[in-house]
Amino acid sequence: MRKRIFRSRAAWTALASAVLVTALALYWFQPWKLFTDTYVDEAVPPVRATTSAAPTLASATPATPAAPATPAATPAGNEILTAGEFVTHEHGTTGTAEIHRLANGRHQLVIRDLSTSSGPDLRVWLSDQPVTVGRAGWRVFDDGEWVELARLKGNKGNQVYEIPASVDPRDFRSVSIWCKRFAVSFGAADLRAA
Repeated sequence: MRKRIFRSRAAWTALASAVLVTALALYWFQPWKLFTDTYVDEAVPPVRATTSAAPTLASATPATPAAPATPAATPAGNEILTAGEFVTHEHGTTGTAEIHRLANGRHQLVIRDLSTSSGPDLRVWLSDQPVTVGRAGWRVFDDGEWVELARLKGNKGNQVYEIPASVDPRDFRSVSIWCKRFAVSFGAADLRAA
């Protein structure tokens, strides 16, 4: 009789341990996020055109010479400082990243047409590390200087992130969709002068 009770307790203990380990693994890895998407479609700030319209000349007649052309003044406004295309790291990632300087002097990171997997604890990071394609680039972004802008708002669509006034965007050369829980990049974009 005692052997049966002992076996029964051992079986229940093993079952309880298996349930606990499974629950912890589900919480940690959150595999359902691989099959769910969060779409975001935020308004992207307008930017001024980088090309100016060709100056128009007054019609010239033999009696009146044409006035010299003067370039049109560029209106003050938002502008794109740097931009880049996302490359795939741990998970397939596409889209573009841009750093905008707004007319009021603030800076924003604009992510357009993002498409990546959802995952646990995804963040948006600016980093001073270069983007390396392939497995060699998965874990480099926490090696140097980096700043976390926010949690990723969604794994699909257009998103805008404020860059704090204390952060100089010129100090960073890349953007990473960073999985903080597993210290790995889902995808990253090299930022180059626009």
